Amino acid sequence: MTHTANSSPAGPTARALAVVVAASALLASETAHADDTIRRPGDHPSYAVEVEPHAVFGWGGIYAPGGFGLGARFSIPIVSNGFVPTINNSVGVTFGLDWVHYGQCWYAGNCTADYFDVPIAMQWNFFVARRFSVFGEPGAVIYFGSFPGCPLQSNLCPSRPPTVGVEPALFIGGRYHLNDQVALTVRLGFPAFSFGVSFFP
Repeated sequence: MTHTANSSPAGPTARALAVVVAASALLASETAHADDTIRRPGDHPSYAVEVEPHAVFGWGGIYAPGGFGLGARFSIPIVSNGFVPTINNSVGVTFGLDWVHYGQCWYAGNCTADYFDVPIAMQWNFFVARRFSVFGEPGAVIYFGSFPGCPLQSNLCPSRPPTVGVEPALFIGGRYHLNDQVALTVRLGFPAFSFGVSFFP
């Protein structure tokens, strides 16, 4: 998490999103020759909840060179046949909890931080092939920050971010489905990147 007006995630985030969009488009194009899953509305696994433990990597912002941590997502499908009735898509809600630790900041080497983030978003899934699905997640993140290595004195941490706040979030990701119950999942966007395993009980 960056969680501060002095960070500049737009550059790396925009580039990262552009890479994911391009990769998703290429994947859809390539897999279209392999099967026509995307053309069959509703032809995807049926599940009550997606449970996704993952590793989290936060953008740097005022922190150098970035953060790392662990978290989990829970996604609940609410519409099996999504906003576009002619293709294989679904819509759900996703929420979770992430912990991200930052080891130092640009202003003082001993300025460390820990964030606990609660993402809440809509999840729009596209089942582009039997083994692949992609998704977009617009929403928001509620964050709680603690600064064990950042004393209150402003001369040590002149841009100390607020402890609690809300910021917009946008993620784009994809899954490689090992079978109908397990998938490898990557999520890229603002304010973090994650990689994990999704379970569909």
